[in-house]
Amino acid sequence: MGRTVGIGHQNFEDVIVNNYFYVDKTLFIKEWWENGDSVTLITRPRRFGKTLNMSMVEQFFL
Repeated sequence: MGRTVGIGHQNFEDVIVNNYFYVDKTLFIKEWWENGDSVTLITRPRRFGKTLNMSMVEQFFL
């Protein structure tokens, strides 16, 4: 049986611990870090994963 898509989950740790299907966006961290901007504005439509991305970044730097 395949993995479950974790629709509506906004906590990266929960997604990983529960083995939900997740599209790996860790290259986003590398690009964001190397860009060196003092402010980053992420404009995307609703339900695009903005909060989950920020949770991933938070977990990365813990």
